[in-house]
Amino acid sequence: MGAFSIWHVLAVLVVALLLFGGRGKLSGLMGDAAKGIRAFRDGLKGDDEPGQDASKSLPKDEKDSARS
Repeated sequence: MGAFSIWHVLAVLVVALLLFGGRGKLSGLMGDAAKGIRAFRDGLKGDDEPGQDASKSLPKDEKDSARS
């Protein structure tokens, strides 16, 4: 009792690899969240001219081209 077996250690390692892996889902979500925050901050700056078209498109990345 109280000791971790090899299966406990392997399960923890698998979960850690899934969460913090180089191309894991969590790292991709954090990258998308950072892009959203950056776009939000750029929108708050308000340096648009009144005559300029209000419909600005967000920057595209390689994931956007794969989705369409």
